Amino acid sequence: MKDTQIYNLVKKEEKRQKEGIELIPSENYASSEVRKVLSSYFVNKYSEGYPKKRYYGGNENVDTLEILVQERAKKLFKVPYVNVQPYSGSPANLAVYLATCKPGDTVSGQALVAGGHLTHGHFVSATGIFYKTVQYGLIKNDIYSGRVKDLFDYDQLKKIARDYKPRLIWVGATAYPLVINFEKFAEIADSIGAYLAADISHVAGLVIAGVHKSPVQYAHIVTTTTHKTLRGPRGAMIMVTNKGLKKDPELPKKIDMAVFPGLQGGPHDNTTAAIGVALNEAGHPGFKKYGTQIVKNSKALAKTLIKGGIDLVGAGSENHLLLASLTKQLGPGGGIFAQKALDLAGLTLNKNTVPDEPMSPFYPSGIRLGTPASTTRGMREKEMEFIGKQILKVVELIRNYRLPEKKEERKKYISSFQEVMEKNKDIKKIKEEVKRFALRFPIP
Repeated sequence: MKDTQIYNLVKKEEKRQKEGIELIPSENYASSEVRKVLSSYFVNKYSEGYPKKRYYGGNENVDTLEILVQERAKKLFKVPYVNVQPYSGSPANLAVYLATCKPGDTVSGQALVAGGHLTHGHFVSATGIFYKTVQYGLIKNDIYSGRVKDLFDYDQLKKIARDYKPRLIWVGATAYPLVINFEKFAEIADSIGAYLAADISHVAGLVIAGVHKSPVQYAHIVTTTTHKTLRGPRGAMIMVTNKGLKKDPELPKKIDMAVFPGLQGGPHDNTTAAIGVALNEAGHPGFKKYGTQIVKNSKALAKTLIKGGIDLVGAGSENHLLLASLTKQLGPGGGIFAQKALDLAGLTLNKNTVPDEPMSPFYPSGIRLGTPASTTRGMREKEMEFIGKQILKVVELIRNYRLPEKKEERKKYISSFQEVMEKNKDIKKIKEEVKRFALRFPIP
C-alpha cells in the first residue's frame, strides 16, 4: 500500500535538493549504492551485543558484516580498534565520556561560540550537565587578518590544564576553517596525563583523502560521524589508537560497554552496512581527488567572498568550511537574515556564531558554509565563483535590515522580514538563476 503523503514529501525533498545548492558543510550526498544498502533487509534485524556475542539468534550475516566494516575502518584510518555501532555523533561522544570519566569529573573542550560542538562540554548538553567543563576558545586578535594560521588559544588551554587537571580533553570543531594541529593539543593533554579525544566528524573524509592531518598519532580516541566529508549514511564510529591502547589496554572494552549496554540497544545493521559501502568508496583513488577538490573549492569560494568585502575567520579556508562574519554588513545578529534570504534563493547554509560573538547562538552574527556537497555534484572552482557572487547579491539586498535591540520585538520583525523576502522579485530572480545552474549538476 503506497503512502502518498510521505512519498510526495520525498519527491518534494528530491526536487529541493536538485534545484538548490547545498552549502551546509556538515551535509553531503550519499551515493545510490549507500542508499540502496540503507533500505536493505538488514533493516529488519535485531543484533544487541557484538560479533559472536549477540543476545539474539540469526545474526551470522550481521556478525560477518560488522567485522568487515570494522576492518575497513581500521585499514583506512590506521587504527587497531573501532566501534561502528553508535547511532550518531552525539551518542558516540557521550560514550567516550562514559568510558573515560566518572560523573562530575573535569573535562575540557572548545567552546560552542568559538566553533566547538555541543557534546564537547556545552552547558545545555548532557556532557556539560553531568561533567564539570572548563572550555577553551580562540585567540582574541587577528581572527580575520590571515596573518595567523592557527587560531586556538593554547595559553588558555595550558592554564586550564594546569589549574583544573581535566581528565578528558576534546579537540575537533564544527566551525573552524583551518587545519587543526593535533600535536599541540597532545602535548598539553600528555603533560597532565589526560585522555585526548579527537572529534573529526567534519574532516574524516579529508583525513582519508590526505588533505588534512590525521589525529591518530596524537590522540587516544578518535570519533567521527560518517555522513559529512565521508559521504556515507548518518551514523558514527569510535576508534582507539595505538597510543590509546598504550595508555589503557582496556579502553576498547570500556568503549564497547559504554556504547552497549551503556547508551544504546541493538545497532542499526542497515546503517552499519551502508557505512561499509561508504568506507569501500572512500578507499578508491577517486576519493582522494574528491577530497582535494573540496579544499580547492573552499579556497575559491573564500576568494570570491573576501573580494566582495566579507570577513572570513582565518581569512579563508584550509579545509571544507568557511565561517563568515556579517557584522559589517548586517550588524550583530545578522546571520539569521542571511540564512533565511539565502534559503529563499536556493542557497542553503546555516547561521552561526563567530569568534567574540556580539549577540548569541540564537541570533548569531555569522554564517557557516562549505563545499562537500557541491563538490560531490561535480562543481569546481569556476562554479564556486558563481555561488559566491550570488551570496554577495543576496547579502547586498538585505543590508538595511537589523536585529531589534529589544528581545520582545525580534520574533515579529524576523517574521515580517521572511514575508517580505518571499515576495521580493530580486530574490526570486536569483533563485531562478541558481535553479538553472544547479540542474546542470545532478545529485547521486
